[in-house]
Amino acid sequence: MPGARGLRNLHRVVRPILVVVPLLGLILGWGAHLAGIGQWSGSIWAAATIPVLGALLVEIVASLRRGDVGLDLVAALSMTGALLFGEHLAAVVVALMYAGGQYLESFAERRAEREMTALLGRVPHTAVRYRDRRLEEVDLETVAPEDRLLIRQGDVVPVDGVVARGTAVLDQAALTGEALPVRKGLGEPVMSGVTNAGDAFDLTATHRAAESTYAGIIRLIEAARASKAPMARLADRFAIAFLALTVTLAGGAWFWSGDPIRALSVLVVATPCPLILAVPVAIVSGVSRAAKAGVLVKGGKALEALARIRVLVIDKTGTLTHGEAQLATMQPAADLPPQTLLRLAASLDQASKHVTARALVREAQARGLSLAVPTEVAEVPGEGLEGTIDGHHVVVGGLRYVANTVPTLGRSLDGSRYPAGSVVVAVAVDGRLGGLLVLADRLRTEAAQVIERLRRLGLDRIVLASGDRNDVAEAVTVGLHFDGVHADLTPDRKIDIVQSEKRYGPVMMIGDGVNDAPALAAADLGVAMGAKGAAASAEAADVVLLVDRLDKIPTAIQAARRSRSIALQSVYAGIGLSVVGMTVAALGYLTPVQGALIQEAIDVAVILNALRALWGRETS
Repeated sequence: MPGARGLRNLHRVVRPILVVVPLLGLILGWGAHLAGIGQWSGSIWAAATIPVLGALLVEIVASLRRGDVGLDLVAALSMTGALLFGEHLAAVVVALMYAGGQYLESFAERRAEREMTALLGRVPHTAVRYRDRRLEEVDLETVAPEDRLLIRQGDVVPVDGVVARGTAVLDQAALTGEALPVRKGLGEPVMSGVTNAGDAFDLTATHRAAESTYAGIIRLIEAARASKAPMARLADRFAIAFLALTVTLAGGAWFWSGDPIRALSVLVVATPCPLILAVPVAIVSGVSRAAKAGVLVKGGKALEALARIRVLVIDKTGTLTHGEAQLATMQPAADLPPQTLLRLAASLDQASKHVTARALVREAQARGLSLAVPTEVAEVPGEGLEGTIDGHHVVVGGLRYVANTVPTLGRSLDGSRYPAGSVVVAVAVDGRLGGLLVLADRLRTEAAQVIERLRRLGLDRIVLASGDRNDVAEAVTVGLHFDGVHADLTPDRKIDIVQSEKRYGPVMMIGDGVNDAPALAAADLGVAMGAKGAAASAEAADVVLLVDRLDKIPTAIQAARRSRSIALQSVYAGIGLSVVGMTVAALGYLTPVQGALIQEAIDVAVILNALRALWGRETS
């Protein structure tokens, strides 16, 4: 059995042919009529109808095996009836318009998927790797963590890594929608899938290709394409009711008038229904629009859930905050400049793998400080380290460690006056206090604005669910409009919070860690911070943020709501116009050919309306 992709490719080949056949038959039939051999016109039109009817019957059988009953049946009935009653012109017009509608739908879907398929076309297959002081081009699958790669200008970064030499100027538009290039300095992380828009730089791989961000995004896109929207299932339920109405009107018209052509006119004016065209086009358009903004929505089910969200439960560390220690303040001694304090501490911290040490090194490198090579280093893991920097004896670590290591400081170090959740690093230079460096997992700059935007979008409740201490959670949320703050939560307690909030409406959970994955799965809609978050959370989530920014969430909600609204507009307008046309046909005021032309005009209109989901600007 061919896969979903194979079927799509087959349809893209067959559908243009099915348009050409009835079009050519229509032209040849009229040519025969004008040439004075009109007796052949009907046969030509009938012959041109049969391939379309045959392809349609194959699709109907396949749909019935899947348990789907749709309005393709009406198209088949109208073509069959037109052939049986000798209305060959009507039959070929219905065949042409049906095939044209299917082709237009296929074209619309391809247009809507453009941003997502662009990602697939950019997958690199090789990488340029350093080996024995030489460069070699190797298959991407052979690249391993710690390999050093050369990323040339214009290259797509093949694997996740960190900048090892030079400054990376990266075009992230394909993944995040950001218009301006982003600069990454030495030691900063780089996502696979972005394009090098500047000079060549070296990258140290941190993941294999199959484990990198871009590979995960591609897998999620394939899953999104394979998903069927619940609105499409809703459309199928509409289709059953509409099919019953169509058959009733057609049968009633035939019964009361005694004219089977009236029944045929009713059938053709209902062929094909906008229900089977507008909904998938609008849904795919919405998914594509969200992907362009840097939000991967895993198909139509997630898109519709996103449009109906009324409650937000959000994690703290790595979600509401950046999830890593960052330098908040520097308090140097009176005779030591702040930059010198940071340079001495970071130079010594190059010898440590501790997360706080690495944060200070990143901060110093970001400020362009020239770090010295540490010597005579001794480290107490988790406490601190000491060594020699430019001839000075430097001690860096926690307050207690530095006080114990440098007896002359006594008990003068006090960290109690710093905010909850802060990490205070003491620095001693040549037996004297050099100063204090305060690090904190800072609130995202866009957090307050995002919360207010979500309020304006109609979210009734916004709740924090954190595994961190209560005092830290309270400190982080000061000034933010939260309806509840829950701390000290285990993963199962986060699930309880999500379940309890469902009484207020559909719940969206945003998280990034492995401990958030169960709650993401339990929510009506799970959103994972995909840029830096754990793979487990991305797998459990329905929506993945391709960029480490919360302000993409309101944009995605607006795109989802707009797509759903446009889909429903198209359905209701299409059904309404079809019912009017069917009624007029039942009363005998439309011929089968006229009915077919009117219905296809309705189909084109609703498809174009559904494509509006691709365009338009969301409000802030």
